[in-house]
Order: sequence, then C-alpha cells, then structure tokens
Amino acid sequence: MELILLSKGRGRLGHLRLTSRRVWLGLAGFALLGCAGAFYGGFVAATHFGIANPTNQVAAWRADLEEQEAELQVTREEAMNNLDALALRLGQMNAHVVRLDALGQRLTQMADLEDGEFDFAMAPSLNQVSDLVFALDGLDTQLASRQQQLSVLEDFLLNRKLQDEVHPTGRPVSSGYISSGFGNRTDPFTGRAAYHKGVDFAGRAGTDVVAVASGIVIWSGDRYGYGQMVEVNHGNGYVTRYAHNAENLVVVGDTVKRGEVIASMGATGRATGPNLHFEVLRNGRVVNPLTYIN
Repeated sequence: MELILLSKGRGRLGHLRLTSRRVWLGLAGFALLGCAGAFYGGFVAATHFGIANPTNQVAAWRADLEEQEAELQVTREEAMNNLDALALRLGQMNAHVVRLDALGQRLTQMADLEDGEFDFAMAPSLNQVSDLVFALDGLDTQLASRQQQLSVLEDFLLNRKLQDEVHPTGRPVSSGYISSGFGNRTDPFTGRAAYHKGVDFAGRAGTDVVAVASGIVIWSGDRYGYGQMVEVNHGNGYVTRYAHNAENLVVVGDTVKRGEVIASMGATGRATGPNLHFEVLRNGRVVNPLTYIN
C-alpha cells in the first residue's frame, strides 16, 4: 500500500509506502499509546468519582442507607410521640365537650325549657373520623357551639332570675291572716260600700312586714289614710305598698331584696287594729294582690 501526500499550495509532496515493517511498528506503537492513555484517563475518572473500588462504594452506600434508616426511625418515633400527644389532647377536648353537654342539659332542665331550644345531647363525633386533625377541628366547632349556647342560656337564666326577683310573689307578712279582701266591701268607719284597693293582713303588733319582690323604696313615711307606709318600685310597671306600719325600717332610695324586713305591723292611719294594708299596682293601676300572694 502507498500513501501519497499532497499540499494545497505546493501540490504533491511525496509518498509513503506501508509495506515497510518500520511503518507498521510505528503505527502499532501509536495505537498502544492511545489505548494506554484512554485506560489511564478512565482510571483517573473512576478514582475521582469514587467507583474505582466497587466493594468500598457498596460499603459506603450501605453506611449511607443505615444512616438514613436511623434518621427515619427517629422521625417515626417523633411522629408517634406527637400523635400520642394529639390523641391525648383530643381526649381532653372530648371530655370537656361531655362536661359542657352535661352542664347544659342540667341547666335546661332546671330552667324548665322546652326540648329543642338548646341542643346539648349531640355526642362528639370522634368515631366518625379517622383523621385526628379533622377530629380536632370538629371538636373545636362543637366547643364553640356549646359555649355560645351556654352564654345565651346564662343570659336567659340571669334575665329570668332578675325578672323573678322583681316580680311580686308571696305573703308580705311573716305571720297573720287575711282579714279583708280586695274589691268592694263595707267601710269599717262609715258603714257604707267602698272599694278596697288592697288586702289586709291582721296580726300582732310588731310583726315583720317583708318585701314581696326586690326593688327600690320610693316612699317611706306618713300618707293620708295609710298612716306609715312604704312604697317599693320593682320595675316592669310593678309597685307595692305596705301601710298602717308601726315603724318603717327603710328610707327612700334604699334597695330591698325579696323577703327583706322593711317595716313592723301597726295600726297607724285609718286602721281599726294592728294590720298590714298591702297593695299591688301594675302600670299605675291597682290589681288584686291575691293573684301574687298565691
């Protein structure tokens, strides 16, 4: 074989015959050098990237894997601890809802409210969900609902208690009997028919006269025909009067409670003997006190 060497500027430079043993040996040497360089480059690259020794690399990977498994175990344990804490918190909230429900049911029963006005019978929906976070959200909603209902119920009961306190109820004397009723009767002084605006309670002089409801004293003193009289304003249009007293024990502006002693029975004013004249006014008009006494 003969190789002809050409130059673009000079044309033919010469020729080389490949039949010479020296030429073939040179080419073989260049080929061997190329292979050796490639092998050395591969070895250097393998050493650089850590894969020159597969056994060491497998050991390194195994160590990394064990480290990752240890980290995963720690993470799993922390998650379980958090899950246990979450479950404990969930149980505490559940118990709180149960206590609120029991309190709400007792209050509604004590208040004698109709069924359906307040709902404290719905059990917490813990068994209906598997996601603890969702269960906590549900319990939080139930707690907010219970607290709102209890707040409304508390306001209602407080209002009703205040209304009960100021509503005239019961007997205005600690002892005694009704000697004269409400309405038309014969006047004991003139013997003529007259309208009696209240109810008279006869008893011993000095018997305690008590307020039949809470309120504010708006009169305490002598008034024509009534003698010594105490007048109490209870709000909501209610006023009560306690007359013929031997002595008034309160003054104008005093706040009195239901059952509080406000005077002692006497015979002042137009009275034939020791007695209490008791009146109830509703929006400025006298009404039958027996309705409230009973």
